[in-house]
Amino acid sequence: MAVCARLCGVGPARGCRRRGAAREQRRGGGGDSEPDTDTDPEEAGGGGGASVEDDELTERIECARPAPHPAEVGPNGRAPMSLLELPPELLVQIFGSLPGTDLPSLARVCTTFRRILRTDTIWRRRCREEYGVCENLRKLEITGVSCRDVYAKRINPRVKSGRFMKILPDYEHMEYRDVYTCLLHRYRHILGLWQPDIGPYGGLLNVVVDGLFIIGWMYLPPHDPHVDDPMRFKPLFRIHLMERKSATVECMYGHKGPHNGHIQIVKKDEFSTKCNQTDHHRMSGGRQEEFRTWLREEWGRTLEDIFHEHMQELILMKFIYTSQYDNCLTYRRIYLPPSSPDDLIKPGLFKGTYGSHGLEIVMLSFHGRKAKGTKITGDPNIPAGQQTVEIDLARPLQLPDIENLRDFSELSRIVLEVQEQVRREEQEEEQCREDEDRFQQAASSPAAQPRGGEGAEKEESSAGAEQTAQDKATASQPFVLPMGVISRNEDYPRTCRICFYGTGLIAGHGFTSPERTPGVFVLFDDDRFGFIWLELKSFSLYSRIKVSFQNAEAPSREAFDEMLKNIQSLAT
Repeated sequence: MAVCARLCGVGPARGCRRRGAAREQRRGGGGDSEPDTDTDPEEAGGGGGASVEDDELTERIECARPAPHPAEVGPNGRAPMSLLELPPELLVQIFGSLPGTDLPSLARVCTTFRRILRTDTIWRRRCREEYGVCENLRKLEITGVSCRDVYAKRINPRVKSGRFMKILPDYEHMEYRDVYTCLLHRYRHILGLWQPDIGPYGGLLNVVVDGLFIIGWMYLPPHDPHVDDPMRFKPLFRIHLMERKSATVECMYGHKGPHNGHIQIVKKDEFSTKCNQTDHHRMSGGRQEEFRTWLREEWGRTLEDIFHEHMQELILMKFIYTSQYDNCLTYRRIYLPPSSPDDLIKPGLFKGTYGSHGLEIVMLSFHGRKAKGTKITGDPNIPAGQQTVEIDLARPLQLPDIENLRDFSELSRIVLEVQEQVRREEQEEEQCREDEDRFQQAASSPAAQPRGGEGAEKEESSAGAEQTAQDKATASQPFVLPMGVISRNEDYPRTCRICFYGTGLIAGHGFTSPERTPGVFVLFDDDRFGFIWLELKSFSLYSRIKVSFQNAEAPSREAFDEMLKNIQSLAT
């Protein structure tokens, strides 16, 4: 604060103005050029008068300043000695380039700064640069909010489904400062990607600044089995200013338009939503109409179109489980996986087929010689947060020719051989660790040295195999699913780059008796891969989610690993 006071030419007391006037008289300057530096004592933190020591310190500072360069001399014959002598429009530009969180401290320096910080241009620039708000408040009364169309639903009694309309708050008496302080800055901690706590099903919520709204969009996979189709999304809540300095939270769940809601930031990287008018979620036709509407939105079909009895049970179970929450949910932050130039492909979010469970969202991340697929959405067998597949990038598989590849027994033989090799190596590594523990307990032993060299040689050979596999990944080879392997989507690619040995997690209903079983990871291209579940004789096809998510990058590799550990522990 003291530094800012020296820069602007004012001190912590009203005596600053008198000292400034005295200096102007000594320099021969006119009284008319003195800026208005009258400060509020409470905000400036000063008392009534100035001490002799303050006067002497100020004089020493003034005398210690170097002489101005001729090019810096202003029209009045001297160089500006403080920020207050700069033109107001230049101060607006300077203040507008500062972070919005620093502006309140700047306003406490003096009344002149506080008056300049009332300029809405400054706050409009902060809204645009920090949160991407490009709308013009003064034009919204005529043109409407240039955001997504799905904001409010106005019900027409003659049309059962109703239609979505835009509802405009009172922007005529609103300022960008209100938008920044009462909306954007206040709710900045909930921006980004989140996973809702909906039992085994999970989900993917993206909270974004959309125009002059903060909206929570729930992202849904496309209808099964169209894995290459774009993601679907629907709004769960929105926050905006209906009047100055008052942010309104509205629940968007249901089919009767926005209604009263509440958001509570529980702790770091966690918040919860609550609907205060759950009657808006009910439909006139009762639970049957709600189920039919949910089925059309979730699966794009009716129950009569689904002939598989087990699939009908799974769908009905999911509807009963998820509808009981009524949009009263707790969300935990998730990050996008960090990438590295050595990664096989770019990590990220993918949508994949999971048999009768439909399409689910999986996060692919790389961890050295391993690649992991973690479920963001799940099912009663393998819940969200669990690691669905793990790929050993140091063990590429050489597939047989296209004719022999159709034979499932041939592919099974290749994979089981690798599995047996992995099992033997794990036993050897376990034996080596036990031997090393014994050697350490018995102090130093010369026999331990060759073992260390052997381990280093094995690690070097594994790294060389991984590099060779990545070099081969640039070339393509024919691919076809073996006979007897079930695929929800027959429109899979017929060429692949490379295959790796991997394991997939399977379990009974309720995540009972989980076990990892061998399988084949098939890389088709930069945006698609597959996994053959050997024991289930099924094939899952994954396609990249091509959405640019903001505020979703992990601050560090350690933070991402901690996030993965947390969501897996919650799922367990």
